[in-house]
Amino acid sequence: MNTTTFLLLRLGIAASMFGHGLVRLPKLTSFSNWMVGSFEKSMIPKALVVPFSYALPIAEFAVGLLLLLGLFTRPALLAGSWIMLALIMGTAMVENWEAIPSQLIHLAFFAVLIQFIPHNSWSLYRVLLK
Repeated sequence: MNTTTFLLLRLGIAASMFGHGLVRLPKLTSFSNWMVGSFEKSMIPKALVVPFSYALPIAEFAVGLLLLLGLFTRPALLAGSWIMLALIMGTAMVENWEAIPSQLIHLAFFAVLIQFIPHNSWSLYRVLLK
């Protein structure tokens, strides 16, 4: 993997995460209500779903922004991976099998990028270090 390939993959996953967070932030309450409704019949208690539903768009936005800028890339990739693992678990709890492949693809992108982090040359972080 070369630096351009790494950049393209990083920007792709960044755009996805940033976009997910960006469109949900202005409608945070309605997004939370939707998520709580989706989990009504699951074994996950509402007391966990509500805070997660408010934190998720903020986390998606933050991870996406950091990856777009190339700041704290490794911690952002790890955070994105944990977000995807939580989403996969929650999606399984509501038996929404159609959504899991997309989440697994996101997780695979995060894993590949973590593996090839030494190729992260095109980043604001590298500019700031010089």
